[in-house]
Amino acid sequence: MFGNVLVTGGAGFLGSQLVKTLLPTSEHLYIIDNLSSGTLAAIPETDKITFYKACITDENVLDEILPKVQYIFHFASKSFVYSAYNISSDFHTNAVGGFTLLRKAKELSLQLKRFVYASAASVYGNAEILPTPEMYYSIKLPYSASKFTTEHYCDVYFNMHHLPVTTLRFSNVYGPGQLLSSPSCGVITKFFDAALNDQPFEILGDGKQTRDFTYIEDAMDATILAAVSDVALGEKYNVGTGTETSILQLAASVKKVTAKDRLVNTYGPMRSVDVVQRKCVHTGKIERELRWKCRHSLLEGLTKTYEWMQS
Repeated sequence: MFGNVLVTGGAGFLGSQLVKTLLPTSEHLYIIDNLSSGTLAAIPETDKITFYKACITDENVLDEILPKVQYIFHFASKSFVYSAYNISSDFHTNAVGGFTLLRKAKELSLQLKRFVYASAASVYGNAEILPTPEMYYSIKLPYSASKFTTEHYCDVYFNMHHLPVTTLRFSNVYGPGQLLSSPSCGVITKFFDAALNDQPFEILGDGKQTRDFTYIEDAMDATILAAVSDVALGEKYNVGTGTETSILQLAASVKKVTAKDRLVNTYGPMRSVDVVQRKCVHTGKIERELRWKCRHSLLEGLTKTYEWMQS
């Protein structure tokens, strides 16, 4: 179905789960990852995968891979937290890397059927409209700025050069494959780790801040639809649940799933990047145009995640 595929960031959480999703229906998968946050252990061992430990700005590697592929899934990225402490590195990877990949794909990927870019709901900042539609943006942090920059260049390459681009704005994806050791590890993984070790749940701030938590299988469903749907060409889509969940509610849900209701919460100061009080994305566009549906409630997703962590 997919022929030859490039997945950037294929050793990270989202990228590695995408590799596993694509493996049965792809002829060959090429992965580029510098392993700054990913791990080789996340990549299946098979002759159908060729791995390159490299930065996505390495044009020699791109020159070798891009003429062979029909699909590009650009999931490589510096983490949200890391970006605030090294803005230059964040810009180099997220913005220069994205632009370089688009430029080289236009030049070399003559058989390209789709370029799917993994952006983030972070471009909405502390949105004044909830649930937040795709037309909105509020750039406050380096990570948001660099991700949004590549979104703009996706628009440029689609409109000027007809590169078949689709952008997905993922919201707080969690689930099997998300490791505590990763710099982009989310609060759900940290809560599960605390529960498994009978430790208090550490909450930054008062816990009333909300997020839109998206289960990994639902995120992968959206990614595949974005890659095969003609209507998705040149479009941007939110990938989330459309439901706000506070960190306090999340902690209670994890305790319920793990049967660790006796564990207490502790509270600490928020980080410099914790500027968003409420997050909830509007999913009407992707539901209407791509026929995508979020299949997992938070409790269902947490239960599956806990089963994976136990195994």
